[in-house]
Amino acid sequence: MSPTVAVLFACVVALLSAALAAVWMRTRREVTSPTERAVHTALHTASLAARPLRRGLDSESAAEAAPHLRELTGARGLGITDAGGVVLAWNGPHESMAEQFHDAALRAIEGERRVLVTHSDLVRGSDDHAVRALIAQPLLIEDSGVVGVLGIVTTEDPWPGMLGAITEVARYACSQIELADLDASRARLDRAEVRALRAQISPHFIYNALNTVASFVRTDPPRARELILEFADFTRYSFRSAGEFTLLADELRNIDRYLTLERARFGDALDVRLQVAPEVLNVVLPFLALQPLVENAVRHGISGKPEGGTISIVAADEGPDCVISVEDDGVGMDPDMLRFGSLDAIESGAGRPSAREAAHVGLANVDDRLRAAFGNDYGLVVETAPGAGTKVSMRVPKFKQGIRV
Repeated sequence: MSPTVAVLFACVVALLSAALAAVWMRTRREVTSPTERAVHTALHTASLAARPLRRGLDSESAAEAAPHLRELTGARGLGITDAGGVVLAWNGPHESMAEQFHDAALRAIEGERRVLVTHSDLVRGSDDHAVRALIAQPLLIEDSGVVGVLGIVTTEDPWPGMLGAITEVARYACSQIELADLDASRARLDRAEVRALRAQISPHFIYNALNTVASFVRTDPPRARELILEFADFTRYSFRSAGEFTLLADELRNIDRYLTLERARFGDALDVRLQVAPEVLNVVLPFLALQPLVENAVRHGISGKPEGGTISIVAADEGPDCVISVEDDGVGMDPDMLRFGSLDAIESGAGRPSAREAAHVGLANVDDRLRAAFGNDYGLVVETAPGAGTKVSMRVPKFKQGIRV
């Protein structure tokens, strides 16, 4: 056999082997056991039930979740009540038994245990003769109590395996409702932290800004009008109620308004340098995440330095992340204040903080919000020393699932 023929023959063998392997793999993937198919179906159904329950338990989410929960339990009919026993949804036949389900649900809520109504105790209509039992399984969450009741209508006599399955489905539903409560609690905490930042902005900055505007009213009325408009736009953005996140471009625009007002007060003593990579302008970050950093640099970096100084704001593109830093060449501070937990002491009310310590509560607030939104790898990094200025940096992912404006 010539070398050329040998090479061709080897290629043909390799191609046939690859084709056979592909067919074998495809056949292997397609041939699954009934048990595997049942597991896949159950997992898919569970995920469909989880989506509405993650929004919390109400009539809309109950109606969406009921058919999937019914499939998971194998129930003939299934109902869901709220924590007061009010029927939120019913799926399947035997809806005429909803009133009896309501009564059983009230007992399940009161006793925080399953209530079983057997066929001898049921009041059945003409279409309900096949029903053998009604089961009211409370949806019980630790520390919250009963948040609802799952009602099962079955045409079989209840047996231990069935009751165990119903218990597990109820436990799964509870876990999703509990996650919804945690999401809501986190959202309320985020709103509270934003309100705390707004409260921090308003006392000193508003007073200083209005004093600055007043100083220009007689000497330079056009300048005073310009500053009033900047102040109006700044407060409109800072006190908005449109969510916990914003675009970096919007945050920088508001910081420019803030610095316009501060430059009018400090004059040539305040120099600002801005360097922003265009590709990071649409990065999403917590609302008012940069404002405390810039305000801290002005108030406790530059204002404490008689000759003034420079503030540098840099937003750089670093692969999957955006790195933002606010640096001043002001008076700096003792890093031990940060290292030994003075921020925690301030927030817990331990003692009366100085004016400088109180300013850093805003930094701790931002640090907490960054970590809550993006994970512990995305907190603030502070570099400082007495007389050496302060640099505060944050790293924000360019994209994070579930985080949007």
